[in-house]
Amino acid sequence: MRITHVEPIVADAGWRTFSFLKLATACGVVGWSEYNEDFGSKGLSDIIRALSPLLIGQDPRRSEAIVARLHVATRQARGGLNQQAIAAIENALFDIRGKEAGKPVAALLGGPVRERIPLYWSHFGTYRVSQRGKGFLPELLTHDDLARHAAEVKAAGFRCLKTNTMPVRDGRLQWFNPGFGRTPGWPELNWDPQVLADMALQLRTIRDAVGPGFGIMLDTNFHYRTEGFLRVAEAVAPFGLTWLEIDTHDAASLAVIRRRAPCPIASCETLHGRRDFRPYLEHYAMDVAIVDVPWNGIGESVKIAAMADAWEINCAPHNFYGHLCSFISAHFCAAIPNFRIMEIDLDSTPWRDEFVSHPPVIEDGCFVLPDRPGWGCEVNEAALRARPPRG
Repeated sequence: MRITHVEPIVADAGWRTFSFLKLATACGVVGWSEYNEDFGSKGLSDIIRALSPLLIGQDPRRSEAIVARLHVATRQARGGLNQQAIAAIENALFDIRGKEAGKPVAALLGGPVRERIPLYWSHFGTYRVSQRGKGFLPELLTHDDLARHAAEVKAAGFRCLKTNTMPVRDGRLQWFNPGFGRTPGWPELNWDPQVLADMALQLRTIRDAVGPGFGIMLDTNFHYRTEGFLRVAEAVAPFGLTWLEIDTHDAASLAVIRRRAPCPIASCETLHGRRDFRPYLEHYAMDVAIVDVPWNGIGESVKIAAMADAWEINCAPHNFYGHLCSFISAHFCAAIPNFRIMEIDLDSTPWRDEFVSHPPVIEDGCFVLPDRPGWGCEVNEAALRARPPRG
């Protein structure tokens, strides 16, 4: 078995794109992975193309050797886009390995530990408030709209949701995204008392709609510095959050926040590899380690989870992508013992089901792990090519 063809394919996904990697072999087995180049990863497809000569002629079953060779070839520029390209390749290699062996990927990793994977509804209200899904997602304008939507999520069988900050301006809910420079407030990232008051009202609205036994998470991304995150932690204290999610690239600062926070802290979704995770673990900086499997690769992600297990820390995947990424993340969740909960985006383009042979099966708020070989779903290449990205 030898790799004969490497091809990135990018498809339209409404306000973003979904990107796929196809690895073909001489014996006809095709491996697929999904990656993302819309959020800080522009040019990732070109990096994959640049690395592809190192793959041609290789035995895809030797995934560890191939990944090691790719790391050697990119050692002087470790991490970043190079790591994400290697991860996309590794994930496609595991799909080939599973299909060739006739086994699900989780079985190659010693699993499954579990076959029903608890989910949380991610970006609750976010895309609807920001009007990213204009034309196919309902808009949320008021806290009454937010409450109705929260009740719908609970009625759908979910037991947990994650939301983002939505302050009220000019009588309607607004998008809040200074950490990525998309709304005012950057680069200073100072906290604002009115934003915190609106945040508390938003969480109170959701809590009243879903009741005390339902899990609520708040994702604050990179929107503050340490001082602001501490103020946020004080503001969310009354609402019994499942976790407060924070992105920061300083492990010691996050440890300070965790020691003073009234709820669990989740972090690390933007890190690459065990070396990046190590200082956060050594500082006991978070309660839940968030691992991006498309960025790290399934093999490296399992190694990160094993390292986190030594610090008694559970892991949750960063998964706000398309369906294939959900299958990839589900196999990670199924294979590791120290699992917390899996993220999934339900608000998306109505045509994303076309891109895969088997959309995810969700029952009672859980992802049902398939027993089909590889990731458990095939990519519809014709559907991808029929929806090229729109500029």
